[in-house]
Amino acid sequence: MKARELVKLGFEEGPVIGAVLRGCESAAAAGMNAWEVRERVRALREEPSAFLEDAHFKEAAEIVCRGGVTDEYAFRDNDAARGMFDVWGAHQIDPGAIAQMVNAMRLPVSVAGALMPDAHIGYGLPIGGVLATEGAVIPYAVGVDIACRMMLTVLPIEIKDGLGDPIAKGEDEFIRVIERNTRFGAGAKFTGRERREHPVLEEDWGITDITKEMRPKACDQLGTSGGGNHFVDVGEIEFKTEYMGVPAGKYAAMLSHSGSRGPGARTCDFYSRLAQKMHPNLPKELRQLAWLPLDRPEGLEYWAAMELMGRFASANHHCIHRTILRDLKMRPLLQVENHHNYAWKEMHGGRELIVHRKGATPAGVGVVGFIPGSMSAPGFLVEGRVWRRVWIRRRMGPGGSFRERRRRRRFGGTR
Repeated sequence: MKARELVKLGFEEGPVIGAVLRGCESAAAAGMNAWEVRERVRALREEPSAFLEDAHFKEAAEIVCRGGVTDEYAFRDNDAARGMFDVWGAHQIDPGAIAQMVNAMRLPVSVAGALMPDAHIGYGLPIGGVLATEGAVIPYAVGVDIACRMMLTVLPIEIKDGLGDPIAKGEDEFIRVIERNTRFGAGAKFTGRERREHPVLEEDWGITDITKEMRPKACDQLGTSGGGNHFVDVGEIEFKTEYMGVPAGKYAAMLSHSGSRGPGARTCDFYSRLAQKMHPNLPKELRQLAWLPLDRPEGLEYWAAMELMGRFASANHHCIHRTILRDLKMRPLLQVENHHNYAWKEMHGGRELIVHRKGATPAGVGVVGFIPGSMSAPGFLVEGRVWRRVWIRRRMGPGGSFRERRRRRRFGGTR
């Protein structure tokens, strides 16, 4: 059956149409012929309550019985929501970001949350926000730039006090090498023989219609840095003690920040709109927190697409660092990579939760990551050490700090 036929039968336009069509597909797959399916649909329209336990039309019957409403929402009030998340550095966080976190905790699928000291207003979930849900993923809580990440490469250039500054002396050469090996700006890409190669492009991009559509753009944008607050920078890193095989001392290091570029943005946009269509009755302030159930095809599709975007974003950084190192004729002493703008399946309190980290770095015990500073402030190589409730405080580990030796403006902004 087609949507227009269902409208003629008396079904209202909206979510119920999709539910009936899914029921028709399920019934046909179970062996019903077209006439039997049509009769079941007519009976559903006449007496929807008789189909509330039907194997194929239960979803549609529930929607019809609720007058076309797809969800029966049970939102928490603001006071209850405020007690469900931890905040670090509340005195320096924009009140608007805290209000966004309260809204996120009002959702019926939300379980717990946290706000990092650098949190600020974002789309739906604040940037620097961590949100755990059960059985659902929220595209905007993952973020527009899916799997955006940092990657640090420690170079085999030791900086000795009193022996000059090899970074400053070679700054122009570093700039030329960076500009030769990546591209900056919105829509930046490589063409022809300049295109980068990586096994991620040989994966199955046909897992969803959107990823299939985005593969050509992925081929063009692999190894590019984009615009906005994305950059590639060279500075110095200091290790107070030996760490991960690198002796104590000061070294030149390269840091990059970028994500899944156009393919990730398109994936987020499509599935965010889909989630909002599935929950048309969300209040205006919660629209960008619309979720996709992970027991439904839509949620499973997004999850598969998100994971592919994660692998693509990682490949992006590895292509950048690999080509720059090859140009410099150097081998790295250490490489660290960690991502944010992602959702992880994790066990907390004996149950599986979906933990969204938007602009927040995972910090499980023993997990190494990098937290960048602003233009004038150092960043930090960190390692997760201390558990508190189900969340992990971001604590400085035994690594070191990364201080820039030139402004980032040339290659983008700040994080």
